[in-house]
Amino acid sequence: MNLGEPIAEGNTAKIYISDGHIIKVFKEHLPSTEAQKEAKKQEFALSCGLPVPRIVNVMTIEGKPAIVMEYIKGESIGVRFMDNPNEAECYLKQSVEVQYNVHSIPCNGLESMTEKLADQIKATSMLEAAQKEKLLDLLKESNYTPKLCHGDFHLYNLIQTESGISIIDWVDASSGDPRADVYRTYLLYLQHSKDLAERYLTIYCEMSGFKKGDILQWAPIIAGARLSEHVASEDVSRLLNIVNLYCPV
Repeated sequence: MNLGEPIAEGNTAKIYISDGHIIKVFKEHLPSTEAQKEAKKQEFALSCGLPVPRIVNVMTIEGKPAIVMEYIKGESIGVRFMDNPNEAECYLKQSVEVQYNVHSIPCNGLESMTEKLADQIKATSMLEAAQKEKLLDLLKESNYTPKLCHGDFHLYNLIQTESGISIIDWVDASSGDPRADVYRTYLLYLQHSKDLAERYLTIYCEMSGFKKGDILQWAPIIAGARLSEHVASEDVSRLLNIVNLYCPV
């Protein structure tokens, strides 16, 4: 199958447009079950009434797992934000409304966030054994009612269409604590702008009633788990600094 050039590429997959569909082709290092795993999460989100692209097929392309899904025509909120930085407040409020709606959905049928984070912490080679043990202990102490969490929620995973905002990229979705999901978004924004990250956190807390401290307590766990992702654009030193603040060597 000749898909031409990808329109986007992330840490786990390349994205193509073909015959009016989006085709997400996962990279070689990922297991063959990855496409089916993400498709299940996306279908669950769709079944909950969320604005999510419809799954058309799960297949193998040149030996790599792939998902064929509905093409959502529109522009990402992230692109709109970059083109209109003066409208940052509006875009953040829009995004928080969407994320809060996701977090309102009870969820027991997907991958456990606790197990996922534990596996990531165990897998990283950048932490001392004692630090890993401390992070895993903190994770065990966490107490929450499982809700649907996107796992990689940010402005570029929101597509503005004629009918509203569609949420894409569900590969990291899980059944977990919304406060951890919010900290993950905060951490992503913090890499680019402290002002943006702080404003996002304030808006979410105002809408949800969460206290900032309840969200920030997830800092060492989420930062430690992210070390295992090997994202090229990530500043590893900042993640280590967060972990070391709570779990000094």
